[in-house]
Amino acid sequence: MKTKQEITDNWLVRYTRTPLKDFGEHVLLTNFNNYIDIFCQLNGIPTVGYEANMRTATADGVTMINFGMGSPNAALIMDLLGSVKPKACLFLGKTGGITSKTRLGDYILPLAGIRGEGTSNDYFPPEVPALPAFMLQRAVSTALRDNNLDYWTGTVYTTNRRVWEHDEQFKDYLRRTRAMCVDMETATLFSCGFFNHIPTGALLLVSDNPMVPEGVKTQESDNRVTREFAETHVRLGLESMHLIIGKRETVKHLKFDY
Repeated sequence: MKTKQEITDNWLVRYTRTPLKDFGEHVLLTNFNNYIDIFCQLNGIPTVGYEANMRTATADGVTMINFGMGSPNAALIMDLLGSVKPKACLFLGKTGGITSKTRLGDYILPLAGIRGEGTSNDYFPPEVPALPAFMLQRAVSTALRDNNLDYWTGTVYTTNRRVWEHDEQFKDYLRRTRAMCVDMETATLFSCGFFNHIPTGALLLVSDNPMVPEGVKTQESDNRVTREFAETHVRLGLESMHLIIGKRETVKHLKFDY
């Protein structure tokens, strides 16, 4: 295999155990196996097994993929999806709130990502912003409005660090960025989606408030978030995609010539 297309055609099937022809034109991304299970339940399809590295399910033209955790996996899935060129790709991720405004279960619709992860530097120079597709974020906003749900907007800081909640110096730095929240994937997905010509957006669910010791995620708090908010999160993602499909809108991204 010499070309990128040959490699990604082969690897997307290998990682997902899904033939290329079976991918929907609209893709939901997640980090959580229970989101795949919820997707199957909401769509009335059999729950998929665990044979694939990236569990994948498809219903009514929408495919959901659990691509794993962290910015390298985020870059990988966007490169692989370049093989099937989805019309829209929406990340349903969990995030840690940075400001004191956010509470567990709040939704954040990111307007941009701060590229603190390093992975995206292999795709664009550091000064290139990580931006979502506007039309996709607008569809998410409409789905939230239709469900009478409030949400925050702002920037998300994406880091490659998993354990930093004890590091006061890093937390001070996060506060200075004036970001709304912190995660490990969103800015990478925006950048690498842009690189692969895939319109990409995100709807983030606040799952913890790690800036204070009592807000650090625990098994108990994560179970609560999953129990109370996960199904709605997935349903909002599905409704956002069907808004786009129903209106037959082409989701466009800002153009960038490099």
